This record gives sequence, structure tokens and C-alpha cells, in this order.
Amino acid sequence: MAEKRKRRRADEDQPKLPFKDKLKADAQILELLKCYISATGGASSSSAASKPLTLADLSLSSTCREVTDLSLSSVQTEIESLVLYIAQSILSGEGFSFNVPSRASSNQLYVPELDRIVLKDKSTLRPFASVSSVRKTTITARILALIHQLCLKNIHVTKRDLFYTDVKLFQDQTQSDAVLDDVSCMLGCTRSSLNVIAAEKGVVVGRLIFSDNGDMIDCTKMGMGGKAIPPNIDRVGDMQSDALFILLVEKDAAYIRLAEDRFYNRFPCIIVTAKGQPDVATRLFLRKMKMELKLPVLALVDSDPYGLKILSVYGCGSKNMSYDSANLTTPDIKWLGIRPSDLDKYNIPEQCRLPMTEQDIKTGKDLLEEDFVKKNPGWVEELNLMVKTKQKAEIQALSSFGFQYLSEVYLPLKLQQQDWL
Repeated sequence: MAEKRKRRRADEDQPKLPFKDKLKADAQILELLKCYISATGGASSSSAASKPLTLADLSLSSTCREVTDLSLSSVQTEIESLVLYIAQSILSGEGFSFNVPSRASSNQLYVPELDRIVLKDKSTLRPFASVSSVRKTTITARILALIHQLCLKNIHVTKRDLFYTDVKLFQDQTQSDAVLDDVSCMLGCTRSSLNVIAAEKGVVVGRLIFSDNGDMIDCTKMGMGGKAIPPNIDRVGDMQSDALFILLVEKDAAYIRLAEDRFYNRFPCIIVTAKGQPDVATRLFLRKMKMELKLPVLALVDSDPYGLKILSVYGCGSKNMSYDSANLTTPDIKWLGIRPSDLDKYNIPEQCRLPMTEQDIKTGKDLLEEDFVKKNPGWVEELNLMVKTKQKAEIQALSSFGFQYLSEVYLPLKLQQQDWL
């Protein structure tokens, strides 16, 4: 009896988690999720069965360009053809220049039917015989030569490896990285076709089994850290899952909390994060999961303009790599949280809310002018609220109610209410 009274007192001393009393049993929440998936799954299955909409299917007023996956032999042939053309130009006394597709903002277009940003067909000349462009032209020629070597040897290198082949010429990795994207556009191939990869950054954990270069990986048995997302998507295959959804998380801290709490066992899901800004490998991996497993993707990002920008990069593409948006974007990502309206709805304490800077407010207003935001009235309403209140909050603001509030109350209640945009 004394032990029971002691336990009762201990339970009474525990602070009550806000809104926990609104939660239904896990089995009921799971049933609601299954009903949602079955109601929306029929539409996605029929659309998956039909041929996906492409640029070629649309009658756009502007001509746009897109790249495709090319084999190493095709990339090698493209480079050799370009070099032969340059040699002929030099021998004829005309010098040489590269015709480089422009990746400027003015040369980009949001296509509502595809819900992604694409690159228009404007190009710029990059002549060698010009003081303003001679260095960049030299870098372009050097990158083409290095890619040709990779084709001959059939090996992969990181962008950092590429930079260190000629540090004095490149000076800064941002310069070699930018020209690498130019080369992809010029050759008409995806960046992964060039065999240049970024260092591993993104991680995945949860109800997913896949093969990585022939080795079977079970992401429920990878510990709290999860499995690093392979930088070369070509070696990923045989995806299997009993998950109900994919949870895309902006921050590493939130990911660790959910992984340690094994949230994916309570609510069958796959949890993935790029630890901030989305890298190419994570974007490719997320798209592959979505397209092969046919699961809804729910996004958990900070309640600030940059959280929404990160979400939009996954969904609509980045302006920097708009030439490859067909391969890098994941359609129909839902904004689960943390949303500006959640700050009052969940009574986030004032001391956990941050005032927006002038730059934050400007970024928020700029986002309101973007076509991909205007297309979603819910996003517009939330952004307007953010700009009006001039308040932002990180996912970690929920920790003010307890370190496990995110996994124990906030996310289960969101799933129960199907509260996403």
C-alpha cells in the first residue's frame, strides 16, 4: 500500500504535459493514419500508373531545358565532341569560348503544373580572350578535363577532391562547385552522371530496408545515429518498408530526439534529415523513397522563413540547381510543423519565441512573392502570420514542456488531427 501511495504521489508531482489529455490511444491514431493513406493512396496509385507529367507535355511560352542521366561513355563522348569543336575553332583563328546555360534568377521559371522550378534556355558566352572571363573559362576547361579522367577510370570523387586537384587555379571550393554545375548544364546531364559526389551528410533511420552496393541495410538496427545516406544514389536499390509515412526533419537535434525515442516503432515511419540545408544525396534519396514506396512525406522544420525555404527546396527545387529539378524534387510534401500558428495553439512560452530580424522579415516577404508559395493558400496564411507577429521559433522550443514533448505529444497529436498543409 505504501508503495502504491508513493507511486501515486510521484505521478501527481509530474508536471502535466499540455494537450496530452487530447491524445487518443496509439492504436486509434494509427487507424486514422491508415484510413487517410487508403483514401489518398488510390489517387496516387492511378497517377503513378500513368506517365508522369513532363516539360515536353506542356505548351509553355518559354523554351526550357532539362538534363538527364547519362552513362559514363555518353558523358565522355559529349566532352570529346566539345573539345573537338573548340580545337577547330582555335585552328580557324576564331579563338574559343564556352556556351554556358545561364543559371541566373531571371532565367528560371516556376511551372505550376509540375510544381517545381525549371531552367529556361538563355545562354551566355564565356570567351577565353576576355579579361573578365578568362579565369572562369580556364576553370571550365580544367573541370571538363578532370571529368574526362573520371570517365576513363570509372571512379567517383568528392567535390572536395576535385577542388584539391588545382587549388591555385580554383582558389575557393565555391568556384569549382559553381563551374561543376555549369558543366552539367553544358553537357545536358545530371551532376551524379559526372561521378562527382558530395561528402555524406544526410542520415536515415526507421522502418526501411534497402541495398547499398549489394549489402542489405536495416534502418531499424542502425542505432541512434541511423544510416548515412549514400552519396551515390545509383548504388541504392531494393527498398522495402512497412512505414505509414516519411518524416522529413530539418534539424539534427530533433532527429536525434526522435531516433533515441524510437518514434518509428510507436508510429511506423522513416525519419530522414540532411542536418540543415538539403544536399543533393538526401534530395535524391527522399525522392527515390517517395516514388518507390508511395508514402506521404511530412516535413518538420523551424517556424521561420528559412525553415520554409528548406522545405521548398525539397519540394520545388533550388534555383541553383533548377536545371536538374526533375530528378531532385519530391512532389506533394506536407508542412507538418512547426508552423507560426502552432506558437499560440500549443502555448509556446514567450521566452522560447525569438524576435525576427529585419533580414528575417524581408526573407518572409520575399517568399510571399514566390509563385510556389502563392499556390498554397495555407502557406500564405502562415507566412503572413509570421511576418505580422514578427516571431519565430525553433523545433527545440517544444522542449520547454519536456525534452520528449516532441515525440510524446506534439507529433502524435499532429498525426491524430492530420494537421498538415
